[in-house]
Amino acid sequence: MTNKPFAMNLWVSMEDPGARRSDESAFNRSLAAIAPIIRSLGGEPPSYTPYAPMRFADQVRVLIDAQVPVFSFIFGIPPREILDECRAKGIVTIGAATTPDEAVELQKANVDVIAASGFEAGGHRGSFLRAPEESLTGTFSLVPQVADLVSVPVVAAGGIADARGIVAAFALGAEGVQIGTAFLACEESGASSAHRRELLSGRAGHTALTSGFTGRLARGIKNQLLDAMNAPGTAILPYPLQRFLMRHASGPAERAGREELIPMWAGQSANLARHASAHELLESLVAGIPVLSDRLLARFQTRPDHHGMTG
Repeated sequence: MTNKPFAMNLWVSMEDPGARRSDESAFNRSLAAIAPIIRSLGGEPPSYTPYAPMRFADQVRVLIDAQVPVFSFIFGIPPREILDECRAKGIVTIGAATTPDEAVELQKANVDVIAASGFEAGGHRGSFLRAPEESLTGTFSLVPQVADLVSVPVVAAGGIADARGIVAAFALGAEGVQIGTAFLACEESGASSAHRRELLSGRAGHTALTSGFTGRLARGIKNQLLDAMNAPGTAILPYPLQRFLMRHASGPAERAGREELIPMWAGQSANLARHASAHELLESLVAGIPVLSDRLLARFQTRPDHHGMTG
C-alpha cells in the first residue's frame, strides 16, 4: 500500500517463566478476580484450555521474507543470525532500552537505532536485563545517559506528546522521538472510540502501572478495572496467559462502551493529547518545533548574566 518506510514491532520474549507450567488451578485463581466483571458485561467466564505457545522465530521470518523496511523490537535482543540477515537485506533494526545497560547490550549486538523508553510511556515496559520494577528510569534521566554511552542514533520515547517534548528530547541528545499516546487518541490509530474519547477528555492524567492486564508490567489509565487487577491478593497469570484471560472481559467492555472496565493504555502525558486527527497532530508538531526553538534561542541571547549584562 505504500512505498514509504514503515516499521513492524515484535516482542522477542513471548512468554514468561512458568507459562508452560501453569495449570488449571492457577487459571481458576486468576479467573476469580475477572469472573464478576465478565458476568456484569453479560458474558460467561471461560473454561481452562492448555497453553499453546507462539514462536518469535515464526513471526520474524514473516517480516524478513516480506523485507519490511524497519524491524523494531522490545523485551530482548533477537539472535545474531536474525540481525545479520536483516542487515544483509537492508532492514533497519530498532531495539528498545529501558536502562542504560540495556542500551549498551543493544549496541554490542549491532542494532542500528536504540529507542530509549522512559517509564512515563504508556503500554508495556520492555525491560530485559532486570525485572521491569527495577528498571523504571524516567525519560529525562535515561536519554542523556544512553546518548553518552552509544554511538548509534537514539530515539527518545515516553511522555512526549507535543513539540515541547520533541525539543527537550533533542536537547537531551536524542536524534528522534517516538510518540504513542498522542497518536493513540487519533481516529486513525485503531483504538476503540471509548479509549480515544477518554484520552481526549482531559481526565486521562491519572495513570498507573499494572501487570493485571497481560501478566507484564504496563501503564494505563487508572480506572475500575486497573484498580481491581492491582488489588491485594489478586492472582496474576504469567504472560501471555493473563492476556488471553483478560480478553474475555476487555472485548465485551469495549462493545458495551464501559470505559471503566476497558484496559486503556496511556502514558503520563495523556492529558496533552489534543488532536483526533493524525494529520493535524503531525502538523502541530512540525509547526511547533521551530517556534519553540527560536523562542528558546532568543531567551538565552537576551538573558542577563550575573553582572547585569546580556549575553
